[in-house]
Amino acid sequence: MAKVVHKFGGSSLSSAARYYAVANIILAHSQVGDIVVVSAAGKTTDTLVKLWQAFEQQDQHCAVDVISLLRNHQQELIQELLSGENKALVLNLLEQELAQVWQEFEQGSLQEAALLAHGELWSARLLSSYLQQLGVEALAWDARQLLCAQQGQLLHRVNEQQCQRLISSDKINVITGFIAADQRGQTVTLGRNGSDYSATLFARYMGVDEVCIWTDTQGVFSTDPRKVSAAQKYHKICRAQAQLLAALGNPVLHAKTLSPLHGTDIKLTVRSSYDSDAVGTEVVREGGCKHKHFITTLTQQDVIKVLRLEQGELEQLQRKLQTSLIACDLDGIWYLVVPQQHSAELLHYFAERAQLLESNVNGFALVAPQRELEKCQQQAQQGLSELNLNARFSYLGEGYFLQLTDEEIDADSLGYLHQRLLGSQRQLAVVVAGLGNVGEVFVTQFAQQLARLRQHIEIKVVALVRSENMLYDPCGIDTEQWQAAWEQDAQPYTNNELLARLAQLDYEHKVVIDITASEVFSQLYPQFAKADCHLISANKYAGTAPLAWYQSLKQDLAQRNLQWRYNTSVGAGLPINFALADLQNSGDRVTRLQGVFSGTLSWLCSRYDGGTAFSQLLLKAQELGFTEPDPREDLSGRDVQRKLLILARELGLELELDDIELSALMPAQLAKGTWQECLEDLGELDDFVATRAQQAKAEQKVLRYNADLRIEQGKVEAKVGLVAVPTNDPLAGLPPGDNIFVVNSNWYQDNGLVIQGPGAGKEVTAAGVHSDLYWLATRLN
Repeated sequence: MAKVVHKFGGSSLSSAARYYAVANIILAHSQVGDIVVVSAAGKTTDTLVKLWQAFEQQDQHCAVDVISLLRNHQQELIQELLSGENKALVLNLLEQELAQVWQEFEQGSLQEAALLAHGELWSARLLSSYLQQLGVEALAWDARQLLCAQQGQLLHRVNEQQCQRLISSDKINVITGFIAADQRGQTVTLGRNGSDYSATLFARYMGVDEVCIWTDTQGVFSTDPRKVSAAQKYHKICRAQAQLLAALGNPVLHAKTLSPLHGTDIKLTVRSSYDSDAVGTEVVREGGCKHKHFITTLTQQDVIKVLRLEQGELEQLQRKLQTSLIACDLDGIWYLVVPQQHSAELLHYFAERAQLLESNVNGFALVAPQRELEKCQQQAQQGLSELNLNARFSYLGEGYFLQLTDEEIDADSLGYLHQRLLGSQRQLAVVVAGLGNVGEVFVTQFAQQLARLRQHIEIKVVALVRSENMLYDPCGIDTEQWQAAWEQDAQPYTNNELLARLAQLDYEHKVVIDITASEVFSQLYPQFAKADCHLISANKYAGTAPLAWYQSLKQDLAQRNLQWRYNTSVGAGLPINFALADLQNSGDRVTRLQGVFSGTLSWLCSRYDGGTAFSQLLLKAQELGFTEPDPREDLSGRDVQRKLLILARELGLELELDDIELSALMPAQLAKGTWQECLEDLGELDDFVATRAQQAKAEQKVLRYNADLRIEQGKVEAKVGLVAVPTNDPLAGLPPGDNIFVVNSNWYQDNGLVIQGPGAGKEVTAAGVHSDLYWLATRLN
């Protein structure tokens, strides 16, 4: 059963050397049952058109010369590629067919479509014969045996049955493109460049996995790479934009090519037969990639004003003329932008309905994301003014902007417009996981931050993830309207689906921002790295994972040149990570790091003076939302232990979590059972704290829940627990809820560097995440 349809255009088969290359591609990329669709070799179709013109003019001398050109080109290919009986057979068939053509010419019975079909027939026969000579089981097919049309419309159901019945499953099937037959067996053509259409038709009929269009370019570019060296090749474009480019006359993909793929998962790729190792461009379903920017030029166009268009009339005309007509609706009046050679025929067809508005104009069309078009239009018009090009006709359509001018857009002008309108096109895709208190504020703040971020790189939020649902749009989510979009479009997802989406994202840079408190989600970090995603974490679990896992992740990120920022995992928005990094980067050596790292425990210890039972303060903190649902999570000190480990690893210390001594701010027996069961025993907590507070007071000290890391002569001591500090100590005067970090180093030996401020709060934490994102944006720039 066919898996892939390969299509090779005329330029890919223009010489014997090109046939060699195509055969090698087939050997490397095909298996038995696959389909190879071919166009006429080189300029053969153009030469056959000249022969038809000679027939219409009854110019026998010209016809003899043209037939000689056809014979010489085909004989040259056959002589170089084939040998022995195989060569003699193909040469004999060629002579018979040329003799038949000449006979029909003389008798006046030559048919245009049947004449033009010879180009594809010769290519299919020659390629299949050459493959057979190489030992490949190959079979040449005349598409008129497979495709049937009635009154210009293909009979899809009949064709599908015919293809599935006839196409071989144990050979390489080399099939002519461009042609079909009507119900009387007469030849019909699918239009110029119809071989691409043939390829996608066969793909649809045979249910293959992939269509590969092999051309003389390496894929689809932002503009013509032959004119603009800075043109960007896109690895993925969406079908809708590809269809729009085709409708605007871009030659890489043609208007009908994509229609058979609608509603299927068939993969379409454009690759270079001249460089088969190069990565091509994949044309994916809508939602499979972001929308791109393209500039395609137009030459020798007329603009026809049409008072009205009947339903289906435009499509009928495009089929008849075998060309794209750009239809612009301005307040109910239609303006058709048409190739000049078809203008007279259209004016005759429309008669009194039509008027020639502009003649022999040139210009360009810019295809871009819809929300960016108006801005692009303004930039384009300003660019035209700077180039001294006179604008003749403009139209802002759905997904594109059209501008016609007096003069042709030459390579220099096209390069200037490309730079002005597309720039470097480097973009950062942002995935935000966690839409709780902090995450919701972070996304809400995003709209205010975009202007600053875009000074360094274009940024788009492409996914919002909460619990089991995800809002995803590779073209970017409007963060000012995200709640409404979430209600309407968020869908359930799995981790595998999220990872697949990340792998598909075709942005220059990607970042996953983890504002969850989920250990399970943090375990996906290595897979995020494999998808080439930078990481920003407010989540502590990855930073305190087993050392081997943590080091492997760091190494993988470094090898991929990916950044991992997690400043808000300790101290909310306080820049402790930045400070430690700066000290080390400047040559200093940290000898001690201590402080109060928990906003909750800071609030409790600073508020406690013995006048109110500690348990009552704890319940008050719970009521205010300062604690975890089970406040023992805070009292256990595990959160502070994790934060100290994160900072220790930032200093390059290879510590595990259990290497940090932990003393909880509660008696051990309170850790048992549920929180509700524990409520009856809170007196034990009061006694636990009161005893230590009285002892501290006697020494003119106060209680603080402290993290302490000492590095002396290569030895590391780390512990977390309740300590008594003198009243003149920086920790003693700490306002309730604040965090404080005291750093001693070679440069700050006796008088430590102090960083102090709010250690919790959704606004400051969200701002800290934005700080990490801004740092990443500047780094990428």
